[in-house]
Amino acid sequence: MINTEVLVEEVVREVLKRLSAGKADSCCREPAEKAPEVPEGRELILEEVGPAQKGTKEDEVVIGLSPAFGVKFHENIVGVPLADILREIMAGIAEEGLRARVIRVTHTADVAFIAHAAAKLSGSGVGIGIQSRGTTVIHHKDLQPLNNLELFPQCPVLTLETYRAIGKNAARYAKGESPTPVPVMNDQMARPKYQAKAAVMHNFETQFVKPGTKPVELRVSFGKGGANR
Repeated sequence: MINTEVLVEEVVREVLKRLSAGKADSCCREPAEKAPEVPEGRELILEEVGPAQKGTKEDEVVIGLSPAFGVKFHENIVGVPLADILREIMAGIAEEGLRARVIRVTHTADVAFIAHAAAKLSGSGVGIGIQSRGTTVIHHKDLQPLNNLELFPQCPVLTLETYRAIGKNAARYAKGESPTPVPVMNDQMARPKYQAKAAVMHNFETQFVKPGTKPVELRVSFGKGGANR
C-alpha cells in the first residue's frame, strides 16, 4: 500500500527541485526585482506608502495581505488572479457602505495572525486576512488570534462570488450586525489534490516573511481601467 504522506513529500521535493532549476510553472515565477513594480500586463499593483497606522474611523475594514501576495504570486492555488480576488472583497465591503484599507503583513505567513493584525489596525475592529494561495479569514481585534469570526480554509473551492460575500460579511460585522456565515462548498478531495502545491506555495510564502517587521500601508491599483484605492 502506498503511503500518501510519503508520496506527497516526494512530490513536493521534486517540485522544489524543478523550481530551483528554473522550471516552475506560471504561479511560481520569480518576482520583479523590487515592489511595487510588476511585469507588463499585470492587473494588480501594490505600492507601499509607509507604516500602517491604527484606523480611527469605524466605517473601514482592513484587508491584510500575506508577504508574497502580488509579489511572488499573482494567482491563487487554482489559478484565479489575485487581482480579481482582492477586487471582489473590496467590492463586497463597498456594497455595504464601508471602505476598505489594504495593508501587507510581513512578520508572519499565518493567515490567522495576518487577519488579526489587520483587525487590530482597523477602525471598526474587523479585518480580513488573505494568503497568496487564497485561504481567507474574517477576524475581530478582541478575539484571540486562533479564534475568528469566519474561516475559509478550503481555498480551491472559493469562487469570486464567495470572496465578494466575504467582503460583505466583514462589513456587516463592522457595522455591529450578526450576518449568516458565508456558505462554501466542501470538497473532500481538495486537500489531497492540492496538498503538494499548497506546501510549495507555503514554502515560497515563508521566504518573504521578515520577523519583527510592522505592517505597511498599500496603495492598490487595478489594471484595465481599475481605480486606485
